[in-house]
Amino acid sequence: MTHSDFASALSKKRSPSPDPPAAARPAASPKTKRKHIGGYFEPEVARRLRMLASEEETTVQELLTESLRLMFAKRGISVL
Repeated sequence: MTHSDFASALSKKRSPSPDPPAAARPAASPKTKRKHIGGYFEPEVARRLRMLASEEETTVQELLTESLRLMFAKRGISVL
């Protein structure tokens, strides 16, 4: 391929593909409605949290959800 062939191939614009019909799209899962919450902690906190999740055969997310539920309950807030 010569330089001019390559340049002309790059300059050709592709027409955008149409959106698939609604029936062809996968249904939205509950996960897509979730929002990420994050924070920066000391490496030891992260390590201990992962260790606890492993020991309890659960996930870090489940442990954090439990923690948030307890905090909200302590404050009389029903969220989760």
